Parts: sequence; C-alpha cells; structure tokens
Amino acid sequence: MTESAATILHADLDAFYASVEQLLDPSLRGKPIAVGGGVVLAASYEAKAFGVHGGMPGRRARELCPGLIFVGGNFREYQRLGDAAIAVLGDFTPIVERISIDEAFADVAGCTHLFGTPEEIAKTVRHRVRTELGLPISVGVARTKHLAKIASQVAKPDGLVVVDPGTELDFLHELPVGLMWGVGPATETRLADAGITTIGQLANANRHALERLLGPAAGEKLSALAWNRDPRRLQPHRRAHSAGAQSALGMKPAKPAVFVPALRHLADRVASRLRAKSRPGRTVTARVRFADMRSVTQSITLDAPISATAMIAEIAEELVRGVLAQYPNERAISLLAISVSHLEEHSGLQLELPLDLDDERHRPGTKKGQARWGADRAMDAIRERFGWEAVGYASVSLGRASSVPDAFRELAEKEL
Repeated sequence: MTESAATILHADLDAFYASVEQLLDPSLRGKPIAVGGGVVLAASYEAKAFGVHGGMPGRRARELCPGLIFVGGNFREYQRLGDAAIAVLGDFTPIVERISIDEAFADVAGCTHLFGTPEEIAKTVRHRVRTELGLPISVGVARTKHLAKIASQVAKPDGLVVVDPGTELDFLHELPVGLMWGVGPATETRLADAGITTIGQLANANRHALERLLGPAAGEKLSALAWNRDPRRLQPHRRAHSAGAQSALGMKPAKPAVFVPALRHLADRVASRLRAKSRPGRTVTARVRFADMRSVTQSITLDAPISATAMIAEIAEELVRGVLAQYPNERAISLLAISVSHLEEHSGLQLELPLDLDDERHRPGTKKGQARWGADRAMDAIRERFGWEAVGYASVSLGRASSVPDAFRELAEKEL
C-alpha cells in the first residue's frame, strides 16, 4: 500500500437517532418520524423527503409532513449503539478518530495485509454494523480526511464510495459547495450570491476575491480543500480545544426573557465540564441563529482563563446583546450556542490583588471571582454525589428550555 493510497475511511451512521428509533420499534420502519417535540432533533429519511430537518420547529415539521410521527428519544440506546458501531472500526485499526456520537475516521494503511484493501475493509465494516447492530452506515474512502467525509455524504443513504487518487479532482469539482466541511448555510449563501455553487467553481475562484468574501482564514482554507489539499492526520487520542453546548429554541422572540435563561443553562453545562477537567478557557464565543437560519457569532478573549458558570453566562449575554444590537430588525431566534476555547491546564486559581476594577466579577483571581468559583465547586460536589438535578441556579432551573432534553445535549457535547 503506497503512501498516497486512499486509506482513510469516514464512517457515518445514517439518520442515526431516527434509525435507532425504527430499530427499537419495527412498526416505525418506512414511516416519516422525528425525534423531539417542540423542536425536531432528528428526522428519518422518509421525513427528510418532505423537507423536515433537525432544528426545525415541530409545528413547521407537521405542516410539511402531516403524517409525521414524533418520538421522545432513547438516549441511552443512542450512546450504546453509537459506541458499538465505532468499536467495529477499532477491530480493524487502532487509528480511529471519533468526531461525534455517530461518525468517525479510521486509517487502515497499516492493516491491509490482514484484512484486505481499504474498500474490502469498508464493506466488512458496513456488513458488520448492519448484521450485528441492525443499523445502516455509509462509508467514504479517500486519501484525505476532507475527501473521505465528502465521499461518505455522497454515499448516503446506506452506501459506500471509494475515491481513487487518480480521480479525486474530477469527483470533487462536480459536487455542490455545500458538501464541504466548514461550509454552512450562511457561507453557502454568500458563495451562491457570488456565482459559486460547485466545488470546482470555488477551486477556480480568484483567491483575493474569495478572501474578501469569506475572510482571509476561511478563504485560504476552503480554497485549499477545494483542491484536496488537506494535510491533517488522524488524532486518535486528541483532547478537545474547546467545550460548547447549544440549544435549538424552535422560534422564540429575541428578548432577554428568552435568551438569558437559555444562555445561563448552556453556561452551566459548559462550565461544569471545564471544572471537571480543570481546563478553564480564555475565549468565550456566543452564536445566535435567526429565523432564516442565518447564524452570527461574537467572541471575546479574556486576560485570564475562566470556568465559573456565572462569568461565562454573563459574558455570553453581553455578546448576544451585541449581536442583537447589530441586527435590530431580527425578531426571532431559533438557536443559541456557547463555546469556550483557548483552554488551559489549571488545578487552582491564580489570586489577584483587590484593585476595585470594573471587571472584577469576570476575573477569577479577585475576591468576587473566588467567591463565584467556590460556589460552583460546592455545587459540583453536590451534583457528583446526588445527581445533576439535585441543585442548580434558580434562574437556570426556572428558565431552561424544555423543548430539547438535556440527555440529547449531553450526547452532542464532546468530552474534554
């Protein structure tokens, strides 16, 4: 097997949450189903055919698909079956990089002498996941991570696509730009407005014009990926560089009574994970998605890393207020997200002198900051002994959005 051979697999379970529901209840097979209620968390292919998709308000989903069946969600089964599917890849190679509950990369370059070609390994993986777990899985095989992920999307549903190194650009350049890793709805719209709808058009676009349109970093990155220049190697044991959580709200008014409790709940989830791993972060980012699915993010980088719930919540609130001030005509929010990045390794607080600064409540080493951190640690101890629901902030407990279960959020939050 040569160094330039296509040996990277990207395996992605198809419509995973909905497929698990149909597996657990055979009467749902072949029917349009959605996991969730107020908000669609996931949809089966039968529902997707009507335009139903994750993050959509339940009312809108029912309008598009009158026969839609909503199910509550079996979150422990999602975790169990997701783990089992990824474990199948581990039976062939130790070089497995899991990127979510239902998808992972695997590099099989070192095991072809045992199990056959990458294509044969991919076929065996698909057969085992289908026969042992009863779930459909699509696999893409290519020379780079980016192309393998695109190939698995092209293979859906329940298929296999192998991209030969000699045909990479012919395969890639005919595909829609929306399949690229890092091209979301907002970026896809901006590219379409500039007349760029295929990856080939993106590859041949003027570099400077692309950077003006998307920004220098994004423009350079997407231009390289469009030519299949992706030097990244698999990282089987990498630690996360950030921690985040998001809440799909359906369609709620862009008012403090809505976004403040939601942000505090998200901050509680993120901050508790940071403290559990002793990894505070310096950069707080908030993302707001409006009714038209357009997302806007704002971030701030602090002088000292933080992991206190109240600090992260208040900073996120300020960021969201800033976003809404920039878009005063936006009346509804469909999603909120918080992430903390630039994580550091810390076992304790670096104390600061009391200088009566205006921002002392957001500085972890001040007297105010220490008090907040101490309250959080006490809460962590109670939760560790009696469970998450044993104690919490009143503003969070009273105001949390109930349309998306915490169990679903937890599945989507990567371990640090």
